[in-house]
Amino acid sequence: MRTLIPILFCAALTGCADIGHTPPDTPLATITAQFGAPTLQCTNRNGQQRVIWSQQPLGQYAWGGNLDAQGRVQAVTPILTDEHFEVLRQGTWTPEQVRCEFGPPAFIDQIGLPSVRQTVWNYRYKQDHVWNSLMFVYFGHDGRHVTQFNPGPDPMYEHDRKFGDF
Repeated sequence: MRTLIPILFCAALTGCADIGHTPPDTPLATITAQFGAPTLQCTNRNGQQRVIWSQQPLGQYAWGGNLDAQGRVQAVTPILTDEHFEVLRQGTWTPEQVRCEFGPPAFIDQIGLPSVRQTVWNYRYKQDHVWNSLMFVYFGHDGRHVTQFNPGPDPMYEHDRKFGDF
């Protein structure tokens, strides 16, 4: 009972507001009134209007949804997940399409020697819903299409270690 009281108090203060629990077909205006304007609004690969609420560059979560013709968001779903990044295996993805699917990256890097330099977009997220990670999305040396993607540890969460700290 002692632990239940603080939980109930916290829930009463926050009103249990979680954008991920938005019912399907909610008008965009209703979601915006409760959670603020989307970080990004764009046209996705299928020609639909898409909205994204992102915590990048420092947060690890983002939610997205597609709008119908009446301006209702069909569903608001988490988009920075291992499962959702798998859509990058389907077809060819341009930087504009990746931004519209996942929102803006936390940061953009260049890697490799000058003759094979690649652009890499870095998305902070929780790998397997647990690990503080980055998803690296590579755009090849021409920067025009996704060539690969893979997760790795997020150095923002690594502690500086000194010899003998092991």
